[in-house]
Amino acid sequence: MTGPVRTIILGAAGRDFHNFNVVYREDPATRVVAFTAAQIPGIAHRRYPASLAGSLYPEGIVIEDERDLEAICRREKVERAVFAYSDVGHEEVMHLASRVLAAGADFELLGPDRTMLRAQVPVIAVTAARTGSGKSPLSRWLARKLRDRGIRVAVVRHPMPYGDLEEQRVQRFATVADLDASDCTAEEREEYEPHIAAGAVVWAGVDYADVLEAAQQEASIIVWDGGNNDFPFFRPDLLIAVADALRPGQANRYHPGETVLRMASVVVVTKVDAAAPGDVAAVEAEVRALNPRAPLAHASLPVSLDDPGAVSGRRVLVVEDGPTTTHGGMAFGAGYVAARAAGASEIVDPRESAAGTVRALFAKYPHIGPVLPAAGYSDEEVASLRDTINASRAEVVVAGSPIDLAALTGVAKPVVRARYGFEERSEPLLARCVDDFIARHFPASG
Repeated sequence: MTGPVRTIILGAAGRDFHNFNVVYREDPATRVVAFTAAQIPGIAHRRYPASLAGSLYPEGIVIEDERDLEAICRREKVERAVFAYSDVGHEEVMHLASRVLAAGADFELLGPDRTMLRAQVPVIAVTAARTGSGKSPLSRWLARKLRDRGIRVAVVRHPMPYGDLEEQRVQRFATVADLDASDCTAEEREEYEPHIAAGAVVWAGVDYADVLEAAQQEASIIVWDGGNNDFPFFRPDLLIAVADALRPGQANRYHPGETVLRMASVVVVTKVDAAAPGDVAAVEAEVRALNPRAPLAHASLPVSLDDPGAVSGRRVLVVEDGPTTTHGGMAFGAGYVAARAAGASEIVDPRESAAGTVRALFAKYPHIGPVLPAAGYSDEEVASLRDTINASRAEVVVAGSPIDLAALTGVAKPVVRARYGFEERSEPLLARCVDDFIARHFPASG
């Protein structure tokens, strides 16, 4: 090779930008000719702006659709492709590698040591084998436990920069008004709103060196709330990985979920109350095979409805967390379970009234059960969500998504929210691990 290595980064508006910022942005031996976009609708055909891309890229960097991968490789004479997104089956990763190799380029993955930033304060990271396993309620439980000990906490969320990348370089959310001011998507609100409601300040953005610098100025500890099943952007002092008891057989089948299970300081098997004992045992065995040294805790994610009486005996349409039921592979989530438990007379299938982008969503993800994913990356998707609900036969809506669905969409039907928490089962092993961590790093807090 002569001159800078012509490189594309395969991503989904998150890990790809971080890898570029940390590894390639100031590297004269690399020329990033494009990002590609997958998983998330509407993030292709933008440009990574010059203000973020640095002095080597005065015109920024184009973001193209991953479907055009081979054409991009040929047109740009690509020599290296770097894979940089998460919750993807190992086989699918290798299919992408095969496409890249057939186009004549190398295929690479960047590891944690090359991409993790070092904080000046302690970091506890929450990761998972798959999206939808229960990271968010665990992160909220953890942040509350730390605050109750008088420790100043900053929750830093895995990136979700689906809007103006320059404006989203560093984001701080302390109130719902902050979410409104940033025009957050439904997917962003799903992650940020519950933390804010619990009294936490949430940080996110595009340039995580700047995010880290700002967050650690306000806090004595950082809780990294991971996205999908990615490993952290910050080097953790305690790494918690979550495995879902309802999904046996998946611990070693997805990238980089297998990586985080192997790296974990402690593993939490969630949903043990909802899973069959045999499935719990199977997931435990999978985790032990990957990481025999890590303590293994058990937890449930108890679900409660704001008004169970409004659901009993009624026709119910269930709206679930978006990523959990789309690329996360779950047929349903907490909302469906709560509606059934409350005695709904019927779960109305949203396919009967599917409008606009919702129809395309069901076509793309045929595994989804009789529930409606809360997909709202754009105004068009929010409108399709609202129209699907309003046109349904349902008498009431159960919102298993963490967002305030009624406020976001303005639906004409009553909405009952399903809320879920985190609760250790049997012995409080995770709590003891966290208490030991606090004692080592904050001896005065006890």
